[in-house]
Amino acid sequence: MAKFKLAVRNVDVLIESTRSFEKDISKLSEDEKAAAIQKINDCASLFPTQKADVYRKLRRLPLPSDINGYESSLYTLRVSQKLRVILTVDEDPIFGQVIFTLFRVVKHDDLDKAYKGVAETLYQGLLNHNRETARIS
Repeated sequence: MAKFKLAVRNVDVLIESTRSFEKDISKLSEDEKAAAIQKINDCASLFPTQKADVYRKLRRLPLPSDINGYESSLYTLRVSQKLRVILTVDEDPIFGQVIFTLFRVVKHDDLDKAYKGVAETLYQGLLNHNRETARIS
């Protein structure tokens, strides 16, 4: 996982990218790659001072239906009409940091399939726990 760090107004903003994201971005054209990186950096640098504006640029993705009572931490960031980044934003006030974790960068048409893969990986523990609880009940 690649990591980048920005320090803005006593808040560290960390940008971490997964192997899947790195693989996806390597397949993009130079223009698409530059646009994605610029959009991510813009959000990360604005976050400490304009958090609400950043969240307005993000769209929260829904959780799989069998995870009741939880709210998704997955978002999409629109890079262009055709390109989306799937990411999480984790605010850690104790350590004064925000972590952007980049999971995928995909064409809009592939967003649902990519999201399902990321969600299954991230929420596997909750999904399994809920299935076990349902079997016991």
